[in-house]
Amino acid sequence: MSLALPVVDAITGRRSIRRFLATPIDRATIERILAIAARSPSGANMQPWQVHVVTGAAKARLSERVLAEAQRGEASPDYTYYPDNWFEPYLARRRRVGFALYALMGIERHDKGAREAQALENFRFFEAPVGLFVTLDRRLNPGSWIDCGMFLQSILLAARSFGLETCAQASWVRHGGTVRAALGLGDDQVLIAGVALGHADPSAPENRLVTDRAPVDAFTTFHERVD
Repeated sequence: MSLALPVVDAITGRRSIRRFLATPIDRATIERILAIAARSPSGANMQPWQVHVVTGAAKARLSERVLAEAQRGEASPDYTYYPDNWFEPYLARRRRVGFALYALMGIERHDKGAREAQALENFRFFEAPVGLFVTLDRRLNPGSWIDCGMFLQSILLAARSFGLETCAQASWVRHGGTVRAALGLGDDQVLIAGVALGHADPSAPENRLVTDRAPVDAFTTFHERVD
């Protein structure tokens, strides 16, 4: 059976980009990416996702508000993305990717200030010209969260067909209330994630990070008999 290589390449070649070029992206391209992503599956074709696009001055003002909140050590979370208490194998995976990223950037493990400064770059969308926020009506159940996850993945993959790269960002969730206030969204919406969209900076060492993946037999069980 032959494989659709462009699709395989889009999936296996995708990386989280953490420094972008300032090259602008026209609105028609953004709309095309979102139109493609909207073909994602959803239960009963509910299409529960909402997308909020920020560019230019609007993006800069929003970033300033969230950066100020983060630098004060404050937060306005919409939900808790990560576990309250890390455990294996997830703790080791988290540490491994963090250490690999900082090593590429020349940041020493004990340099807390440099690590925190890099973390704050999330709220500048890593200098990407376009920021996306995906939100969901709070009244919807976990199935719709799964739908939004598939929609987000479609955005990341569709962007690559236009020569663009992305970074899906959970960091914004910790400041969901501030983001929603800046965008004029009501409490009925929950911020699922942010996405940085743009052209990858080829000179940035952090963009060379390629994370590992567990082998199929580590997460798959084939059930050949069910009693």
